[in-house]
Amino acid sequence: MATAVAPKPLLLPDGRPAAAGWSLDPGMRHLNHGSFGAVPVVAQREQQRLREEMDASPVVWFPALPRKVAAARAAIAEFLRVPAEFTALVPNASAGASAVYGSLPHRPGGEVLVTDHGYGAVTMGAARLARRWGGAVRTAHVPLAASPEEAAAAVIGAVTERTALIVLDRITSATARYLPVDLVGAFARERGITLLVDAAHVPGLDEDPLAGADCDAWVGNLHKFGCAPRGTAALVARGELRHALYPLIDSWGAEEPFPERFDTQGTLDVTGYLAAPTALDFVERQWGWAEARRYMGELADYAEQLIGAAVTDATGEPAAAEVGSPVNALRLVKLPAGLGRTRLEADALRDRLAREFGVEAAFTSFGGTGYYRLSTHVYNTAADYEYFAERCVPVLCAWAREAE
Repeated sequence: MATAVAPKPLLLPDGRPAAAGWSLDPGMRHLNHGSFGAVPVVAQREQQRLREEMDASPVVWFPALPRKVAAARAAIAEFLRVPAEFTALVPNASAGASAVYGSLPHRPGGEVLVTDHGYGAVTMGAARLARRWGGAVRTAHVPLAASPEEAAAAVIGAVTERTALIVLDRITSATARYLPVDLVGAFARERGITLLVDAAHVPGLDEDPLAGADCDAWVGNLHKFGCAPRGTAALVARGELRHALYPLIDSWGAEEPFPERFDTQGTLDVTGYLAAPTALDFVERQWGWAEARRYMGELADYAEQLIGAAVTDATGEPAAAEVGSPVNALRLVKLPAGLGRTRLEADALRDRLAREFGVEAAFTSFGGTGYYRLSTHVYNTAADYEYFAERCVPVLCAWAREAE
């Protein structure tokens, strides 16, 4: 691999650092955009304006709300490059998956197939569905270093005659890799198996988020790399399944077709949906999404090599993670041996680093090995990751020695 060069930091048009467009605490190092995102100030202000409008005249606000949601949905669908009539808005990817689970027809004894890279909450929902069906969840093991073809073969090889639903991540949360939804989708379509794609991290990271996704339902968060207010996600259904999809709350729009029935959700505060286009437009106007993705990828290249070398130099052990299909803004670096071996250990490491050193970082576990999962965005700079390599890697190594 060629040596990565630190990209020049992105600036706002007035010359200020890109981070000035956010309200992130300057006393913290924010190196974990991928978990909860970060909302630009302009989108925060738009959401607050909408909340004030809602609270000033609630009797006017709520009857008019479905039309406002439909307009925001159309703008979000355009960003995702899908028709608005195939796109519903939901609070997050897990809620979208739950809507799918709750809408599928009963399959007595049916099995749900997931992978060992799946997001925990979505997998838990799959297990609950399987219990209702009187079936079981099967888990396909996909090696971290597997190529797209190898990953597809691993998933397809776990299919049985009882498989009624496959749940597959497009970008995995814990392992920061792509999975081949195109290859698995073609197989599932041929066999008549329903495919749900969990694309929680995809909007904002992929130019064409649903390209190649031959699936029955697709869910993606706008509040991660898209920087929308939290609690904003899209549920896309382009086939016949969409006619059976219903929101988790039955409200006055229940008799409307898909996706209009999702536009009415009673007295929920959905100002995040309405402010989402402001967040998407902010990044486009300041730098353009193509430039933002280029920057995030180049910064991730630099950070991955820098931090991996720091861990290797400190431990004498290779820290590079062999990831079959890496993601432009999400990467893995192996932690010093003994750290983050389970999800709970990884979460505890995250909390301790934030509490004691003011660094927000993500740590994950896969196959008993702990990883630092770096994630970049436009407000991050090379200096952020140089700080992590210089200050945090020695601390992590010291904690690993303490744990021996």
